[in-house]
Amino acid sequence: MFGVVFPNRSFPIDISTFSQIDTFHWVLDMNHFVGEAYDQIKEMCIFLLNSFTLPADKALAVYVQSPGSAFVYCGAVTIARPSAVLSLLWPEPGSQGQFQLTANAVPLSAKIGVSVQDLSSLPSLDFAADKKIEHTALKVGENLFNFMQSFCGVDGSKLIVPMDILDRWFKKFQERAKRDPDYLKGFTL
Repeated sequence: MFGVVFPNRSFPIDISTFSQIDTFHWVLDMNHFVGEAYDQIKEMCIFLLNSFTLPADKALAVYVQSPGSAFVYCGAVTIARPSAVLSLLWPEPGSQGQFQLTANAVPLSAKIGVSVQDLSSLPSLDFAADKKIEHTALKVGENLFNFMQSFCGVDGSKLIVPMDILDRWFKKFQERAKRDPDYLKGFTL
């Protein structure tokens, strides 16, 4: 039906590695697969196998779950988009999510859930990309704030910064990105 690859971490694995919950739901226990460093797995490629045809109005949706949290949607594949590399944005352990794949016990390990669902019931297939952009913007903003804070003076309840602080920060940011190609990757993870 489907296969999965964790880039730079695994060979292709098929549906048999997942536990089948019912006809339309599968779960991969990340503690058995990778141990406690599940949150270091940032991407997953999921693909439909040639022998499987998914109805045009259905999708194979992917969710992640940290210990004690609910499942959170990451993206999906469809017959029109039979493969995708999805960002795995793990929720904070114990936080609330958007989707419960199982209603019984609180999970003790991280999981990846795969579910056949109506395409119309899912968020945009660019949901994960939107979250990644939001995360990157917040990290860049945090970097700017920390830079500005190191040059601040205090005047009562106001912070005073030099007028050229944005130019200085932006030049430093660009120079660092040119010197170190991995620097910008740190903002997206």
